[in-house]
Amino acid sequence: MNRNLLSLRIWVCVVTMLVWTAISSARADDPPALQREFRGMWVATVGNIDWPTRSGLTVAQQQQELRSLLDGARGLHLNVVILQVRTACDALYASRLEPWSEYLTGRMGQAPAEGWDPLKFACTEAHARGLELHAWVNPFRARYHQAISPISQDHVSVRHPDWVVSYVRHLWLDPGNPNARDWSLKVIADIVQRYDIDGLHIDDYFYPYPEKVGGVMVPFPDDLSYLFYRRQGGTLERDDWRRDNVSGFVQRLNSVVHSAKPWVKFGISPFGIWRPGFPAGIKGFDAFASLHADARLWLQNGWCDYCTPQLYWSMDRREQGFQPLLHWWIEQNTTGRWIVPGLASASIGKDRQADDIAQQIRATRQATGAAGVVFWNASSLRDNFGGVATGLTRELFARPALLPAAPWLSRKAPDRPLLEGRFQPRQGVLRISWKPTGIEPSGVLVLQSRTGSQWTSETLGAIAGYRDLVRRRDAAFPDEIRLSAVGRTGAMGETAVWTRPDGIR
Repeated sequence: MNRNLLSLRIWVCVVTMLVWTAISSARADDPPALQREFRGMWVATVGNIDWPTRSGLTVAQQQQELRSLLDGARGLHLNVVILQVRTACDALYASRLEPWSEYLTGRMGQAPAEGWDPLKFACTEAHARGLELHAWVNPFRARYHQAISPISQDHVSVRHPDWVVSYVRHLWLDPGNPNARDWSLKVIADIVQRYDIDGLHIDDYFYPYPEKVGGVMVPFPDDLSYLFYRRQGGTLERDDWRRDNVSGFVQRLNSVVHSAKPWVKFGISPFGIWRPGFPAGIKGFDAFASLHADARLWLQNGWCDYCTPQLYWSMDRREQGFQPLLHWWIEQNTTGRWIVPGLASASIGKDRQADDIAQQIRATRQATGAAGVVFWNASSLRDNFGGVATGLTRELFARPALLPAAPWLSRKAPDRPLLEGRFQPRQGVLRISWKPTGIEPSGVLVLQSRTGSQWTSETLGAIAGYRDLVRRRDAAFPDEIRLSAVGRTGAMGETAVWTRPDGIR
């Protein structure tokens, strides 16, 4: 009996050693897998909040500012830029439907010089840096209260004044008017069809946030559209009807986006609290009742590909607790979409320190079911509020990350890319060149190289390119280089491998 027990123990030890040897060998030979995490930032154009920094800049200045923001995003190892392209029934792109935004040239309807199309430029420049570009639109706001120029004659409020209502300081497309809803869907379909965007994004503005005049809450002026609805046989009470208008719009928008381009992701960033008391102990603004936004319904029906609740409160806020709210949103995600909380890095120095943002990122990573974070806003990262950007590159975002996969959109992976290495002895240069192949589109390329037992990893734009490696006295050429293509819905294809020949040192 003792002899059998001893034999069993020896067998277990041998098997354990073999397993650990295999694991050690795999770790030495295989590159580390890149983390899968959504890392985004909002770039607000309304009021020139983030870009362009002021209206009326030259095209060259605007392009340089946008390149700088994209370079900053890549330097921080972000992977998504959410660019606001429709602030108030205007366009920061060449639209046949709505006027040019005043935040570009200083005057609504005035086109930028040189035939420049900012959205086309942004897509090209973002993709060259291995970044996704999501177009952010406001579906119902028609006029911002901080407007800087007169309304142009091709604005919807002039062409179709019966679709628009005035609410305190704003003009608003009436969500209860079917023509107004159809108009926004038409505008969005035009963007998705004509531009090489990776995502379409809407925020928390559905019905407007309630406002007071003289201390009295002003009701939203939709009497006419509600009366029309009732005369057509509608039976819902006004609040339920409003929610039904918004939910129906979201459902149709999801279909519009994916019918045009199935790989384009549809994202929504609702107010961070669905309703007070959900979860227990949470207090605050009621988006369900006031904005008529039933974000839980949209999430549970899979009407978006990612949900970015705006959890803009600091970690120490009990009645708006970050972790309880995050876990509540995750629990509502019965269709397996991405939950990506929005973090208010713009509040650093006001009601929090940069470490508060770092704590929220760590809490998100520890929450099973969370897919990453989005920063409000680009300016706070560009200007390194409280050292937040420095902290990200030093620790939390020290390495690049791939977006999570979205298998409900597609599981197709791109073909193995072409990878070549050519040594140029006279120059002492090793030229590594690459190119995507096949018809399945790639989102990014993952380039990984090994020297000895050390691997380095980076993401590249899914375009042909090359790099010249110069051998230095203190560093040899890589022993091995691997290149993989990742599709636009996150599926990774087969890896191309280049191994250094013996004659090259």
